[in-house]
Amino acid sequence: MRMANKNRIGAALAAVIAVFVMFLAIVPESAAVSPQPNSAVFRLRVFNDCPSSVLNTVNNYPGQLSIDDARLSCAGFANLHVWRFSVDGVNPVPFNNNDGFSFGANLVISGTSEGESGLQICPWFSQDVDGRLNVRTTDGEVACFGGRLPFYSFTAQHGVVYTKGTTIGVAMKYLPNGLSMTDPGTIEYTVTYNGQTFNSGVLAFDEGNPNEPFGTWGILNDARVGAHFQPFLQNGNPNANLRATWNDIVYEDLGTVAVEPSTWGGIKATYSR
Repeated sequence: MRMANKNRIGAALAAVIAVFVMFLAIVPESAAVSPQPNSAVFRLRVFNDCPSSVLNTVNNYPGQLSIDDARLSCAGFANLHVWRFSVDGVNPVPFNNNDGFSFGANLVISGTSEGESGLQICPWFSQDVDGRLNVRTTDGEVACFGGRLPFYSFTAQHGVVYTKGTTIGVAMKYLPNGLSMTDPGTIEYTVTYNGQTFNSGVLAFDEGNPNEPFGTWGILNDARVGAHFQPFLQNGNPNANLRATWNDIVYEDLGTVAVEPSTWGGIKATYSR
């Protein structure tokens, strides 16, 4: 009798598991909401061409983040430091291909050295380096490039030339849309400088690698979002220093689109554009 009961219980459990497995198979693979950052974390010395430099950071997210790199008197090219949005104050939060979001800040680059800084949406294959809305002090160029980001130059298109020590507003807005050839993901870059606002307009992502396991037609899964600071070195100048400060950081969740299993074409939008 006990054996019969065990068999019945085992059969019932197997049936429940089978139903659960079937349920998982039909749930859209991206049913979760897009990230909801509540903090930021630093990743320092991604490039470390001057390991003897002196770093100081301030993390008062979202009011202010800053990285100061001093004593940049080394042979070599540059150091690179980044910060990333986080949901636990410890680890960078992953962003996926179908997450819609926008973010921005007021950026100031100051100091005696030169360098570049800005915002980033970095793809899975270069989570610390590529994918930049970049502000450079040497020639004042403001341009967007790298990783999966469509290229755009605010200097070439609008004549924006940044001067060190001044404030420039920088922002990016990503919408996954249909993540398909007919409805690709899009990005908009916005820069506010000297009292004027400039916008790139809506720029479409290309397909990328059609065999890409992290998705196509967008930023790709397992991306990282935040900002970068790359001070250039001045060998022989012990007083060389540079600081990047991001004030008034804003982030907006624009929703997640649900992607049917095994396809990036069947989309049900859950946000309004």
